[in-house]
Amino acid sequence: MSAPNVVVLDYGSGNLRSAVRAFERAGAEVTLTADFEAGLEADGLVVPGVGAYAACMQGLRAVGGERLIGRRLAGGRPVIGICVGMQILFETGIEHGVTTDGCGEWPGTVERIEADVVPHMGWNTVDAATGSTLFDGVEEERFYFVHSYGVRRWELDEPNPAMPARVTWTSYGGDRFVAAVENGPLSATQFHPEKSGDAGAALLRNWVTSLS
Repeated sequence: MSAPNVVVLDYGSGNLRSAVRAFERAGAEVTLTADFEAGLEADGLVVPGVGAYAACMQGLRAVGGERLIGRRLAGGRPVIGICVGMQILFETGIEHGVTTDGCGEWPGTVERIEADVVPHMGWNTVDAATGSTLFDGVEEERFYFVHSYGVRRWELDEPNPAMPARVTWTSYGGDRFVAAVENGPLSATQFHPEKSGDAGAALLRNWVTSLS
C-alpha cells in the first residue's frame, strides 16, 4: 500500500520544513505547496501557523486557503491545523484589541490566555478526549506549547450527539483552554506535535494512519 499523500499548505506561516519532515517521518508522502488543486486532491491537508492571527489569515486568504479548507471539509476530506493553524479555524481572533474574522469552521473566539506569565511556552500534559484517535497511546504524555492566545470556551452545538466533537483541554497558570479538537474530517492541535518528541511523532502517525 502506498503512503498517503499529504500537502503542507505554504501560505507564508509556520515552521514549514520541520512540519514536512515530521509528517514524512510519520509515514506520509509530503508536498509543500500553495497550489489549490494539489491541496484539494491530497489525502490530507496540513495547515501550519506561527505568529499573529491577523497576519496568518491574510496569508491564508492570499492563496485561497480558506476556500480550500472549506471545499475539503465539504467533501469529508481530512484537514489538520497546528498552533495558529488551529486558531484560524475558529470564528474570530482578538489580539491587541484587533478583531479578525477567521475561517469560521468552528464557532468561538481566540483570545489572550489569562495567566500571570505569558506566553505559555514549554511542555504540558493534556486531558485527552475519550475515544480520541490523535491521542491513542499517548494520552498521558506531554506536548510542546508556545502561544499567548487560545480558545477558552468550546461553543459548538453538537448536531449529532452520536458523533460528538472530541475536545482535548489543557491548563496553564490557572487558565483552561483547548489543546486539540477532532471533529469529523477536521482536526487541530494548539501545541506543536513536530516539536513534541516521541509523543508528537506518535500523534502524527495516528493522523497519517487514519488517512489510509
